[in-house]
Amino acid sequence: MKDDLYKIIKSLEVKLNDLRGFLDLVAKKEQIKVIQEKMAEANFWDDSKSSNKVMRELKILKVMVEPFEESQGKIQELKEFIEISDDDESFLKQISVDLNKLSRQIDQVEIQTILGGEFDHSNALVSINAGAGGTESCDWASMLLRMYTRWADSKKYKVETLDILPGEEAGIKNATLRIQGEMAYGFLKSEKGVHRLVRISPFDSNKRRHTSFVSLDVIPEIEDDIQIEINPDELRIDIFRSSGPGGQSVNTTDSAVRITHIPTGIVVQCQNERSQLQNKEAAMRVLRARIHEKKRKEKDAKMSKEYGEKQKIEWGSQIRSYVFQPYCMIKDHRTNFEVGNVQKVMDGDVDPFIEAYLKMRPEK
Repeated sequence: MKDDLYKIIKSLEVKLNDLRGFLDLVAKKEQIKVIQEKMAEANFWDDSKSSNKVMRELKILKVMVEPFEESQGKIQELKEFIEISDDDESFLKQISVDLNKLSRQIDQVEIQTILGGEFDHSNALVSINAGAGGTESCDWASMLLRMYTRWADSKKYKVETLDILPGEEAGIKNATLRIQGEMAYGFLKSEKGVHRLVRISPFDSNKRRHTSFVSLDVIPEIEDDIQIEINPDELRIDIFRSSGPGGQSVNTTDSAVRITHIPTGIVVQCQNERSQLQNKEAAMRVLRARIHEKKRKEKDAKMSKEYGEKQKIEWGSQIRSYVFQPYCMIKDHRTNFEVGNVQKVMDGDVDPFIEAYLKMRPEK
C-alpha cells in the first residue's frame, strides 16, 4: 500500500510543479512583498480609493499563492506520515483519504491559474430570462434561480435579488441577481448561454413531455475606481410601484426604479430594495456594468466575435440540456461533460460543469 501512496504523491508533485510555471510564483511573491512594504508606509491609508485597490490586488495574489504553498506543505507532511506509519493499515488508509482531499485541493489550485482574467475576481451580475415555452419556461427559470442560489450558498457567496418578475401562472419571467464573492464572475461566466429542460410537464393534464428554454447572462460588477462616464442628461428614470405575486412583502409605495440609457438603449431596473434611493443605486451599479461590458465587446474584436449576435432562447442554441424524462441526464454540449444525478445538480452542485468548461478553455 505504501508504494501506491508514494505513486499518488509523485503524480501530485508533478502536477504542482507544472502549475508553478503557470502561476509564475516567484513574481507573485515579489509583488506581495512590494505591496506589504507599501502598506507599511505612513500615508498609505490617506487615499481610501487607492488603498482599497491595492488591498484587492493583494487579496487576489494571496488567493493564488497561498493554496499552492499549503498544498506543497501538505505533500511533505503526508510523505513523512507514510515514512513513520510502520505499515499500520488503518493509518495508511487515513493517509489515502487525506491524499484524495489534497488532490481535490490541487484541482482548485489549477482552476486558480485559469481564472486570471481582468474581472475574474469580481462579483457577478446574473440575469435569468424565460424563453420559448410559456408557463413551463417560467417554472424552469425559477428552478435555475434556486439552483444558482444554492450553488452560491455552498461557496458562502452573498446573493442579492435586484429585480424579479413573477410569471403569470407560475415561476418567474426574469430575475437579476448580484452574487458577491471571490471569483464569482470567474466561475459563473462559464454558465452564460441557453439552458434547455426536457421533462413531463406538471402543467399538462395529458402528461406530455415538454421542452423549455431559459437564457442566463453573466457580467462582472465594475469597481468604483474604474471610470465609466454616464451623463445624467442621457438617462430616463421611471419610478413605479413594485410588482409581485401578492402578500405582505410587496411594496405599497412607488419605490421601484427603471433606468434607460438613451445612447445605448440599455434598460435596467431594481424593485427589491426598501427605498427608491436604494433601488436607484442598485440599478446604477448594473447600468455601469452593462455599459462597461458593451464597450469592452466593441473594443475587443475577439470578444465581439465570441459573443456575436445574441442567440435566440430556443431550440438549437442551448449550451446545456437537462433531461428529467424519459431518462435522467444533464449534458453540457460544449465540453460533452454529463452526469446522471439530476437532483444533485439542481440542488446546486454545478462545479463539475464549471470546472470542465474552464479546463477546456482557459481564459486569461
